[in-house]
Amino acid sequence: MDKNRTVTVSVQVLPLTDDAYPIVDRAIEAIAASGVTYEVGPSETTMEGPLDDLLAAAKAAHLACFEAGAGKVVTFIKIADAVEGTTIAEKTDKYRA
Repeated sequence: MDKNRTVTVSVQVLPLTDDAYPIVDRAIEAIAASGVTYEVGPSETTMEGPLDDLLAAAKAAHLACFEAGAGKVVTFIKIADAVEGTTIAEKTDKYRA
């Protein structure tokens, strides 16, 4: 199996603070800075690329929450993978006009 195949990883950071949005913004900035392809959704950010790169970006997003002042953070990571790889477009194009 090609370790550089394209997979998708969705990450949801939940800073346990009263005002989470500025902290979530910092997590998204960390993902953007990683250089991976990503789409921000209402509840999570989905990325696509090689798994190792995406896991590193998810870790950066998680740690960015602490750098932004969160004392506690819960981060959910979902990996969608296939032997031949998978993309965001494969999953969403049929829903986009």
